[in-house]
Amino acid sequence: MSLNPEDFPLVTDKSREILKEKQATDYEAHRIEFVRWLIHLGKNPELAEGYGRDTIRATAYRTDQFARWVWTEQEDSYTVAFTHDHADAYMTELLYSDTTATHKANTQKALKRLFKWRANEKGDDLWEPERSFSNTSSDSGPREYLTIEERKKVREAALEYGSIPSYSNTHGDDLDKWKAVLAQRFGKPKEEITADDWERANSWKFTSMTWVSLDCGLRPIEVERAKVSWVDVENSVLRIPKEDSAKNDGNWVVALSDRTTDALERWMNEREQYEQYDDADELWLTREGNPYQTQSLRRLLVKLCDIAGIPTDNRQMSWYALRHSTGTAMTHERDLAAAKAQLRHKSEQTTMKYDNVPVEHRRDALERMG
Repeated sequence: MSLNPEDFPLVTDKSREILKEKQATDYEAHRIEFVRWLIHLGKNPELAEGYGRDTIRATAYRTDQFARWVWTEQEDSYTVAFTHDHADAYMTELLYSDTTATHKANTQKALKRLFKWRANEKGDDLWEPERSFSNTSSDSGPREYLTIEERKKVREAALEYGSIPSYSNTHGDDLDKWKAVLAQRFGKPKEEITADDWERANSWKFTSMTWVSLDCGLRPIEVERAKVSWVDVENSVLRIPKEDSAKNDGNWVVALSDRTTDALERWMNEREQYEQYDDADELWLTREGNPYQTQSLRRLLVKLCDIAGIPTDNRQMSWYALRHSTGTAMTHERDLAAAKAQLRHKSEQTTMKYDNVPVEHRRDALERMG
């Protein structure tokens, strides 16, 4: 599908009435970039899969309406630097409007696409709405989700991922095979692979990164920003300062299990042996020395699910699945207040989507209540 300005509402007549000529020109360039992304990458950037024409048209109309609202009701001036606060305020506006549930839900989906584009192309954070709208009851809970049993399987898979047989117990053809594997992994000649490389292959990096994310519900941007200075092993917590917080609204102290604390301490000791971490405070880096980001984390989770025997076909699977499962499990085991604190939510409304205790659990509670 090609971009034909007549097919998609780039700058609507209502927007042109508000904007000056140069602002309209700038806004049109912004919109062209966004719509092209929707056409070619929007649905699945990893597979270069775009949306259909009708979805793109509807998204373009709804995001244009949002832009006009920001200009007239929020900023009193033109901007294309739309923020999460703008989007959350617009959702509040819709909440009290007379529009249908379907319109509210579809508008939220359109804004999610807008911020997904900004995350993929501009380096912004993904938007996690403070409140969710749905036009069907099946959409009331988080869509990317692991059950408690699946969480356990992923945790164990993180112990297995990347591991290889011990150096002392590998001989002959098997030794040569594993040297070839490590040569490819570390980007060095096979004849230069040593016992130290063998030890490095059995790293605690992926285990610690996965387990900390399972405990704390780390967003992808928080994995990317994670620093050694966050880690308080002695008290089994992460201390995330305001300036590093994804929502940037306060300092957070997030609990870690003893098992995760042990894995993280092992990784902290291990990372000191790698040159790429010299003079670096990043907690986890790829072998190229870059922070982990959304797509690399998604690939890791899919591999972990494969090891764990968890089907991922026809499921929305990203690193957020760990976060959503943490929220649901914490709500079931404790309460919404505990989930809100662990996930670092500003609003209880955001946490409410995890309060989806299964019917059988609620029935058991009624029996206990008498």
